[in-house]
Amino acid sequence: MYRVCFVCTGNICRSPMAESVFRARVAEAGLDALVEVDSAGTGGWHEGDGADPRAVTVLEGAGYEPSHRARQFRASWFAGLDLVVALDAGHLRDLRALAPTPEDAAKVRLLRSYDPAATAAEADVPDPYYGSLDGFEQCLELVEAASSGLLDAVREAVKEHTA
Repeated sequence: MYRVCFVCTGNICRSPMAESVFRARVAEAGLDALVEVDSAGTGGWHEGDGADPRAVTVLEGAGYEPSHRARQFRASWFAGLDLVVALDAGHLRDLRALAPTPEDAAKVRLLRSYDPAATAAEADVPDPYYGSLDGFEQCLELVEAASSGLLDAVREAVKEHTA
């Protein structure tokens, strides 16, 4: 099993949205028996909570099935993960600092690095939490735009992983 974990700050907005979208892409590609998708937050403020209702509204409106309980990412998880996908540069930095080994730190990538249209200045998925529903819709657009490239990368890694 190839394991992917999306990470944002509180694990109630961006990372659960990325988790839902990517899980759907993995299923559409017929890889759901080979790829496990989940999410977590760098902090534990919302542990046990569901996704933000605005995230749920946007996901359901786009045809995704959000089912989520927030949790905090732990350094010990690196050993069981193949890819850790950070939603912004702050998460990337925090996760790499948390990684127990250089090999674990190398597992951490920015989500938008998989979007060929994203520039270095557009590497982050902005946090929609303190804004309106529009921010959640923009978050979904950015997540979807990066999902194809991420799926291609995961498909290649799964081939190597299962070979």
